[in-house]
Amino acid sequence: MNQRAVVSAAEPAGDDFPASLAGVSFTDVIKAAEALTAIGGGKIATALYRDWIAANHAGPLPLFAAWFNLGVEYAKLGERERAIEAYRSALALRHDFHQAAINLGLTYEAAGQPQLALALWNETLQASDARVALLNNKGRLCEKIGDLQTAEATLRASLLIDPAQPDVVQHWVHVRQKLCLWPVLAEIIPALSASDLLLGSGPLGALALTDQVSLQCTIAARWIARKFPDQRMRLAPETGYGHGKIRVGYLSSDYCRHAMCYLIAQLFERHDRSGFEIYGYCSSLDDGSEIRRRVIAAFDHFRIIRDLPDEAAARIIRDDEIDILIDLNGLTAGTRLALLRYKPAPIQATYLGFIGPVPLPELDYIFADDFVIPAAVRGQYRPSPLTIAHNYQANDQDRLIGGAVTRHEVGLGEDRFLFCCFSNYYKITEAMFAAWMEILRQVENGVLWLVDDNPDARRNMCDRAAALGIDPDRLIFAARVGPEDYMARLGLADLFLDTFPYNAGTIASDAIRMNVPIVTLMGESFASRMAARFLDDLGAHEGTAVSLPDYVEKAVGLASDGGAREAYRAKFGAESWRRSIGDVDRFTREFEDTLRRIRVQSPISVRLEGE
Repeated sequence: MNQRAVVSAAEPAGDDFPASLAGVSFTDVIKAAEALTAIGGGKIATALYRDWIAANHAGPLPLFAAWFNLGVEYAKLGERERAIEAYRSALALRHDFHQAAINLGLTYEAAGQPQLALALWNETLQASDARVALLNNKGRLCEKIGDLQTAEATLRASLLIDPAQPDVVQHWVHVRQKLCLWPVLAEIIPALSASDLLLGSGPLGALALTDQVSLQCTIAARWIARKFPDQRMRLAPETGYGHGKIRVGYLSSDYCRHAMCYLIAQLFERHDRSGFEIYGYCSSLDDGSEIRRRVIAAFDHFRIIRDLPDEAAARIIRDDEIDILIDLNGLTAGTRLALLRYKPAPIQATYLGFIGPVPLPELDYIFADDFVIPAAVRGQYRPSPLTIAHNYQANDQDRLIGGAVTRHEVGLGEDRFLFCCFSNYYKITEAMFAAWMEILRQVENGVLWLVDDNPDARRNMCDRAAALGIDPDRLIFAARVGPEDYMARLGLADLFLDTFPYNAGTIASDAIRMNVPIVTLMGESFASRMAARFLDDLGAHEGTAVSLPDYVEKAVGLASDGGAREAYRAKFGAESWRRSIGDVDRFTREFEDTLRRIRVQSPISVRLEGE
């Protein structure tokens, strides 16, 4: 019985196949099942595999492969329990069938049972080429659930087998950053030098590894070329639409409890509706948060595109005739850059989500200001930098702040000088941590307050502190709390120590608002100039250092000289913040002026659909 005969037999029989499947070629069954699936007959295809297995269970035919294919068909239909049963049957017949082990683990993971997936992959690791795929899935899942130490070791084992894995290199380097496992670019994979690891790092991780704009741009371009190939299709008309109101679309996967949302919510609300019509395109999961509800309410039109293919989502934006599409992700998790490659709007820009180059040809601008991207390096950025306001950062004057707390209530000593840094661990470099320890060495009553992100990184930092002659007890780790309580707690610090080359952005703005003075180190890149931008706006230039020794000297000087510190602190606080970076009315006015200008003057590159 050939493929055509098998398909013909399926049509009248529905879900029941004749006993003549006994002895039928498995190849013909595969072809028939594929043909059925292609015409929407997935359920019949599963019946075909089931009956073929039943008819041939006593023979020498490849039953393990049939069980595997049956599992794949069940997974396509969303029948996870049956898929699990089928994959288990495949593994029972052939214990070294790694494809079944991978798929079974992925199905466990999708069903919310990651520990079962990890246990399975641990059992099925084998000394063959198949081991790489198993290691990669195990490493990816360990990173996802926060077991970073196991993820690092597992991905390293994969690279020792095959170092030519760009995605694995990217994740391995970033896991080491999050673990504060220094040196991050360790030359412990024979075929991968520190330079190779840097070039293979992800764009986000690279912002914390170098402040050289040209290098950041190269790393981002390599990543984009690998992840988002050119669609060679332009959906938006070259000349725009000529609407009476400018239609502005904001695209994001972070319309939820995310730092970006807390910054930009009020801009959405303050847009002048007499001149603008505001659209939101959402790839976020619904976290039920108040900030998400607020953001949704601020849009004139809100489209959920999370589960749509990129082209379908792009066509929705095109059908809405958006004049200016603003991407709020850049090169961060959840990005929809593949959607942007269809050029669904005549003008496309990236803003706020990623503070670095995004060299995607379909983007026209990166929104910034003249300080964070000065004239000397503008030519190194892709896309073209565009100054949108006196200060690049949108802000929210209505941000909620929790009730006042004391140091005693959060377990802090009243008699210690409290340095703090609440930035993510991947921003903390080996050199910066050493500078912090030198500050503690010179400020005897000083302690350093950090976020307690993961126990392995915490242990690594404590070990490094001890190696540098600093008592690890002088590192205080605070559990994460909700946004309002975080703001109140931040106000307890005496001095905020910024990271370099990836400065604090949102957190630096929060520190200013909570009357916490900042010491920062400024470099060449956008990411390394954010906090200095804010200090410049305040007229607090004395907090900006130009080298690590200068950074240490400034921090020690402010901690040691109470008069100088209080004079510096007087430049901070809610009112100073409101008059400068928190002036939402001024920002909105300047931002909208920019949008009006680029709608008229923007040169639009020609990119024809189907070219």
